[in-house]
Amino acid sequence: MALSFQVIHKKPELVSPAKPTTHEIKAISDIDDQESLRSHYPMIMFYKNNPSMKGKDPVNVIREALAKALVYYYPYTGRLVEEPDKKLKVDCTAKGVGFLEADAQVTLEQLGDTIQPPCPYSEFLLAGDEGMLDCPLMFIQVTRLMCGGFVLAIRFNHVMSDALGSLQFVTALSEIAKGASTPSILPVWQRDLLTARDPPRVTQAHPEYEIYRDHKSIIPSTIDNKNLVRRSFSFGPEEIKAIRKNLSPETRSCSNFDLISACLWRSRTRALQFNPDDDMRITCVVNGRGKNFLDLPVGYYGNAILCPAKVSKAKILCESPLGYAVKLVKEARTQATEEYARSTIDFIATKGRPEITHPGNLIVSDASKVGFDNVDFGWGKPIYGGTMYGVTYHNSSVYARYRNLKGQSVMVVPVCLPAEVMEKFESELRRSIWEPVESSNTSHPIMFLSKL
Repeated sequence: MALSFQVIHKKPELVSPAKPTTHEIKAISDIDDQESLRSHYPMIMFYKNNPSMKGKDPVNVIREALAKALVYYYPYTGRLVEEPDKKLKVDCTAKGVGFLEADAQVTLEQLGDTIQPPCPYSEFLLAGDEGMLDCPLMFIQVTRLMCGGFVLAIRFNHVMSDALGSLQFVTALSEIAKGASTPSILPVWQRDLLTARDPPRVTQAHPEYEIYRDHKSIIPSTIDNKNLVRRSFSFGPEEIKAIRKNLSPETRSCSNFDLISACLWRSRTRALQFNPDDDMRITCVVNGRGKNFLDLPVGYYGNAILCPAKVSKAKILCESPLGYAVKLVKEARTQATEEYARSTIDFIATKGRPEITHPGNLIVSDASKVGFDNVDFGWGKPIYGGTMYGVTYHNSSVYARYRNLKGQSVMVVPVCLPAEVMEKFESELRRSIWEPVESSNTSHPIMFLSKL
C-alpha cells in the first residue's frame, strides 16, 4: 500500500552553464536517432542523512555543481530540432536544463522497500515535461526528506545518451559537488563514430526490428494506458537456485540474466495467450562499448546500445522445457559482435529508423551494474540508485539490484501487463521457478516486492 504524504514543489527553473559555451548544431549518431529512443527515461537515487554534512543543503550543492558540470556537457542545455527528413540534431543554445526544488513530508524509513522500481511516488519525486522538441533535454528534481536525507531524480532524453552515458554525466556532477574543478573523465561527442558505412552493408539478420502484423493474441484489444498495472518481482539466491535445479546440466551454467529473462519470456508468452504460430522475440539490450565491439573513446556519452534478438514460435516456447528459452537468450546476447554492431547501424540508417517496441518483442535489460548506486555527492552512496520505473513499455523490463531493509540483495524485475493478464503471469512465473522438472506438487509463493 502506497504511503500518503505531501510534497511541496518550488517553481521550476532552468540551469544554464556557469560559463559561456559554444552555440552550434551537433549531429547525432544513427543509433541515437532510432525511433524507439525518442523518449525519456528517469533514474533515481535515495540518500540518507549524513551528520558530517550538517549545514549543507543538497539542493544548493547540486544546483551549483550542475551549472559547472554543464560547461563540459553543454549539449544537454540545448534543444532538439528536426530536419525535413525527420532526422534529429542538437541545437546547442545553452537554454538550460530543468531544475526543481522540493520538500517531502516523509522519511526514508517510512518509504521502506517502496523505493525500488517501479517507484509508486514518481509523480511527486520527478515532475517536469517529457516533450521532445524545443524542450529541456534533462530535468532534475532534488527533494529534501524530513529525516535529513534527500532524493535526486533525473529524467534524461534517450536521444542524448544511454544509461552508461548518463552515469558519466552524473558522476561528473558528483565530483564537482565534492570540490573537483573538472570531471575525471572529460566528455567526448564524436557521434560520427556510430553512423552508417558508405555504402551501408547489412550483413546480419536483425529480427529485433522486424514487424509482424498478423498476431492474433489478446494484446491489441487489451493493452491501453488505462488497464496496465506495474509490479515487480524479486529474484534472490533461493529463486535462482530453484530455477537452476529445473535445468538440464548443459544449460545450468548460464548467467542469472539468462535464467531470469527466460522465465520472464516464457511466462509472459503463456499469460498473453499468443497464437501458436506467432513469432515471439526476446531482445537483449547489450552495451556496445569495449574493444570487442565498437571501441569507442573514453568519455563517449552517446547511445552505444545494441539490441540482438532471437525468435521462437509461441507454441514451441510455451511447451518446451525452460532450458530452450535459456539457450535462446544466451544466443541473443552472444551474437552482439563488432560486425553485428556495424550491420545494426547500417540497418537503422537504411530502413528509416525502425522501432523495436511491438507486442511480440520482449525487451530485457540489466541495469543492476550500471553504477548509479555508487554516486556520492558527499552524503555517501545512495541506499538505492538506478531506474525509477523499470518499464517504459508494456513489453520491456529493466532489471535493478536492490538491498532491502532486511539486508538481502535481490534482482528486481519490473513487469507491466494488463490487469487481467497479470494474475496469469504471476502463476506462470511461480510455476517456472518452484515446480520441479518431473513433478508439479511443490508449491512456493514468489516474493512480491511492490505492487502498483
